[in-house]
Amino acid sequence: MTQEERWLTRYKEVVGFIETNHRNPSKHRIEEHNMLNWVKANRKALNAGKMKPERVERFSQLLALIEDNKRVNQWG
Repeated sequence: MTQEERWLTRYKEVVGFIETNHRNPSKHRIEEHNMLNWVKANRKALNAGKMKPERVERFSQLLALIEDNKRVNQWG
């Protein structure tokens, strides 16, 4: 499996998780840490300008999905 295939697999896993659960991966649930860490590492690469050009558009779509599914404060 190439690095690109691994990235795409993880991307699909995170998108599937958000679409199924209607929420983002939680830092409080151990089983979701790998997805959360993957998102954080890729966001860091994107902000540093080190992300491969072919991944930027896909990851930007994921960030928009994450933004749409942000937790809403129950008191706000």
